[in-house]
Amino acid sequence: MSRSAVLEVIALDADDAVAAEQGGADRLELVTDMDADGLTPSRETFGRVREAVGIPVRVMLRLADGFHAGDARAQDRLLARTRELRAEGAAEFVLGFLDELGAPDMRVLDLLLAELGGCRWTFHRAIDRARDRHLLRTTLAPLPGLDTYLTAGSPTGVDDGISALVTEAMQQGEPGYEQQILVGGGLRLDHMPRLLAAGINGFHIGGAARPHGWNGPVGAEEVTKWRRTLDN
Repeated sequence: MSRSAVLEVIALDADDAVAAEQGGADRLELVTDMDADGLTPSRETFGRVREAVGIPVRVMLRLADGFHAGDARAQDRLLARTRELRAEGAAEFVLGFLDELGAPDMRVLDLLLAELGGCRWTFHRAIDRARDRHLLRTTLAPLPGLDTYLTAGSPTGVDDGISALVTEAMQQGEPGYEQQILVGGGLRLDHMPRLLAAGINGFHIGGAARPHGWNGPVGAEEVTKWRRTLDN
């Protein structure tokens, strides 16, 4: 990408995707059901979005709210949905699961990564609920395709997590910290000066891209406000 900072926008459908691209988004996170904080969309929705835009689309892999993968039956359903999306042409993903102790659920991650076959992916905000963020990063470091952490630095959002984000930015390039930090979760424009000054160059917005909240669509003008902030 030619820009120095990546702006990722949550999309629920093709209309959202088109507006986000028109506003200057670099990438989409495609989900459904924001009442559950974003679940896996249908293959049909992905197909419509992929046809509508030219920017990359990362597809959420999660069938229930929270950061646990569920029982064996739930995991089988998730693997089946993943195979459907791959067959439809999905090549970038968002996922992340923790076990009962707050460590990464490596069994489930390994099953999913076997289906992804080296695709690029984001470990989402499960990192903010992990028992040990540093241990999680170093444990996941060898996994193929992992290039991004979506994080607010805290379970309660960027307001409480910004210091942790700045600290992790200072460790960028060290073992376990090679992946891009993509800041999301209560992110506001007034957070940007401190984050940009720390060298953070990935930003993720959802409700902030929607002038009428989650009951309304993405607004290209709202996305442009963020694009201008990143480019100035």
